[in-house]
Amino acid sequence: MKRYAPMLATRMPRPFTDRSWMFEPKWDGIRLLVESDGSKMTLRTRSGRTMDHAAFRETPAGHPVVLDGELVAFDELGVPRFGLLQRGAASIAYMVFDILYDETEVIDEPLEDRLDRLARLALPPPFIRSEAIPTEGEALFSAAASSGLEGIVAKRLGSRYRPGARSPDWLKITVKHTVRAVVGGFTRGEGSRSSTFGALLVGVPSEAGLRWAGAVGTGFDEASLAAIRDALEQMRSERCPFEDDEELPRGATWVVPSLVAAVEYKEWTTAGRLRAPSFKGFTDEPADRWENEGPTTPAS
Repeated sequence: MKRYAPMLATRMPRPFTDRSWMFEPKWDGIRLLVESDGSKMTLRTRSGRTMDHAAFRETPAGHPVVLDGELVAFDELGVPRFGLLQRGAASIAYMVFDILYDETEVIDEPLEDRLDRLARLALPPPFIRSEAIPTEGEALFSAAASSGLEGIVAKRLGSRYRPGARSPDWLKITVKHTVRAVVGGFTRGEGSRSSTFGALLVGVPSEAGLRWAGAVGTGFDEASLAAIRDALEQMRSERCPFEDDEELPRGATWVVPSLVAAVEYKEWTTAGRLRAPSFKGFTDEPADRWENEGPTTPAS
């Protein structure tokens, strides 16, 4: 079966209402393509790596399919939390929002036809269809914000699936902004953190190199502080991995830039820093690109 890369959404600064679009929740989890030949299945991350998860026991549909969706862990209030995926949460779902293959390739079919195909599939747990609504993007965004969701995704009616492309036919509108950033170093901890670290120094890859985006000092519990410090100690480097920046903290410890952290933040500052960043966990997915996610991205 042909291997696909997931279609990517373009950032949109605000919600809108439009009869030529459909809208669905933006799920806070791990993007996965599920490839099934009808008897066995493969879970593939956005970066193309395969993974296993105990929640996937039964193949979907009973015939060859490729599904696109998000692996999500829910908290006790039913709100998806990325960090819970790394703690073996019991409430797991794979929220399916598109189909690329249904006994034959269907990526060139209009969005509505693909969703009709998806609606006809018999999907066992943990597969759940992500419901979309027409027209009312502003209303759904308001509901998402009040429910603690990350945001919404707008999808243009009639659009085809474009594997591996960041397309204006899909727009992500976030309540809580999240970026995948590369860890390039850490600062010394003080007080109760004197034995671990103060903050992770993170950057976003650009065409010119790794641009420093800020220091992430919140979002850690005691166990994660110790575990992360142990990992960082094994990754020490004499070389600063960031582009030259006079605001980089003095006395920082540099590490080999191989870890990618999911970081929640309020907004980008005019200086290109993450405002109020908070650590959500590490991910195997690739880091975001400055050209797509940085503060210089033009409004759509």
